[in-house]
Amino acid sequence: MKKPVSKIDLTSNTKAEVISLLNERLADGIDLALVTKQAHWNLKGPGFIGIHLMLDGFRKDLDEHVDTVAERIAQLGGIALGTTQTTASATTLKAYPTDIVAVGDHLAALIERYAATANLVRAAIDKTDEAGDAGTADLLTAYSRMLDKALWFLQSNAAA
Repeated sequence: MKKPVSKIDLTSNTKAEVISLLNERLADGIDLALVTKQAHWNLKGPGFIGIHLMLDGFRKDLDEHVDTVAERIAQLGGIALGTTQTTASATTLKAYPTDIVAVGDHLAALIERYAATANLVRAAIDKTDEAGDAGTADLLTAYSRMLDKALWFLQSNAAA
């Protein structure tokens, strides 16, 4: 099989570093999207319908950013690692509890994972910028804003 080629004007070392970093964030993003649906399907209690619908919107937003991250990997000449097997072995997120149903328990679990993901994406912005890839840093900045907004919504519902 022939290795993908990218004519993007970055050094091969920069591309390799950024591809690796993006695959790490890809695994977390896929995992976060899956646990968002896990909560969406299983939560019960006060505020159910509003949170149920809110989580659907988060999943849609996550899918768009995950897709953008994966496509950037391909643009740089890499292979996006997005199977369930690669995601399960590469995610840095704590395993999501599958035995909870209370809205508050789901909110707490989601807040922990959205915050962790947002922090890692912010760190990746700095690393890609330092590596000289402003395009990827910009892509991650948009992802970071989405995660921060979702985290704010989750925390605002948990405070109720």
